[in-house]
Amino acid sequence: MQAVIAVLPGDGIGPEVVAEGVKVLQAVAARFGHTFTLREALIGGCAIDAAGEPLPAETVALCREADVVLLGAVGGPKWDDPQAKVRPEQGLLGIRKTLGLFANLRPVQMHPRLIDASPLRPERLQGVDLIVVRELTGGIYFGEKRRERGPGGEWASDLCIYTEEEVVRVVRVAAQLARRRRGKLTLVDKANVLETSRLWRSITTRLMRDEFPDLQFETMLVDACAMHLIRRPADFDVIVTENMFGDILTDEAAMLAGSMGMLPSASLGSGRMGLYEPIHGSAPDIAGQGKANPLATILSVAMLLRHSLDLAAEAECVESAVAAVIERGIVTADIAAPGQPTYSTAVVGDAVAAAVAG
Repeated sequence: MQAVIAVLPGDGIGPEVVAEGVKVLQAVAARFGHTFTLREALIGGCAIDAAGEPLPAETVALCREADVVLLGAVGGPKWDDPQAKVRPEQGLLGIRKTLGLFANLRPVQMHPRLIDASPLRPERLQGVDLIVVRELTGGIYFGEKRRERGPGGEWASDLCIYTEEEVVRVVRVAAQLARRRRGKLTLVDKANVLETSRLWRSITTRLMRDEFPDLQFETMLVDACAMHLIRRPADFDVIVTENMFGDILTDEAAMLAGSMGMLPSASLGSGRMGLYEPIHGSAPDIAGQGKANPLATILSVAMLLRHSLDLAAEAECVESAVAAVIERGIVTADIAAPGQPTYSTAVVGDAVAAAVAG
């Protein structure tokens, strides 16, 4: 296998965790006889500093030429002016849109050794194995935004629009995924209030009836889902939802796994191309200190191998290596048990790479 991988470290802890993901990719290549050509480019705040924009044309060109993209994180206090017209997050939204990556997969699994790292009671965490499929290129994040001053003071609006095509394509991804798992799909919306949610519900209900009658299908309001993710998380299999709801719910679901540093993600479109990144942010408060948990990035590498490069055995090797390292207690502080020794970002990455190498 030969593949070109665009590497976008980004800001904050992004370069640190991506470096560990690259180590693991190199270990996979060496063990299984692959050639991965890694090409780095700028995105986010560092791109604003260097090129005046969060997504330079050179970065877009590199990503389009590559087979797959590995990304770290974007943003930080330096670029956090709410009034700024150019912001790091525009780079992330822009690359997703440019590459046509409309389905964001965010798996949540519970490693037995990390139960104490979660704020939930252990009995609530037994059997947790769910995945959220978040629509990624539509909705309120991409709608027209206005802010003006009128006779009564300032006002602002964010337009949320969804089309039937956008809903159908992401629901099909989620439903096909549910067929390969436990056969249950939950649509999360706010259909009691929002017209866009009523569109999601009517289209998804029809699609389940006509194309996926074999699946167990339920609908759930987003506020109820937020409650049940804490109350009975093991009952969920595949959740599909719109852009903003998915963004919020997966941050909540990260606490099931003990830390946002444990959750990977895959952003997929209609072809082979995918963008893989941890769901956490740039964590500028710990950047450069070797405290960042690289496991979400490394697990994103496993998803990259499985979903874009069709290397299932290699993906399983990486996942097994992560599980083995956790079992040995080689973890960063965010998931360490009380009194347990903690290790640096690089040491954890080295341990996973060594386990992959065998």
